[in-house]
Formats: sequence, structure tokens, C-alpha cells
Amino acid sequence: MLKWILILLIVAAIASLLGFHGVAGVAGTLARVLIFIVLAVLAVMLLLGIIAVA
Repeated sequence: MLKWILILLIVAAIASLLGFHGVAGVAGTLARVLIFIVLAVLAVMLLLGIIAVA
């Protein structure tokens, strides 16, 4: 999932530089949603003790 976030952020940056603001907005929004999902899953795993922080 982190790979997809990086790909979407790169696509958003390149699209923005080339003037495709609609594509950049969609890619940025999708990346933001995926980041939120990753952080939410990480928080749940930390709370449940699935991931141990040393």
C-alpha cells in the first residue's frame, strides 16, 4: 500500500507541473485517503498489541 501512496504522490506532482490540475487533485486525494487508511490500521494494530513497540 505504501508503494501505491508513493506512486500517486509522484503522479500528482508530475501532473501538477505539467498543468493537469484535475489529475493532480484526484491523485493527491487518493494518496491522502490511502495514508489515512494506513495510519488507522497501524493505530488499531498498536492498540491491540499486534505490533510491539520496543
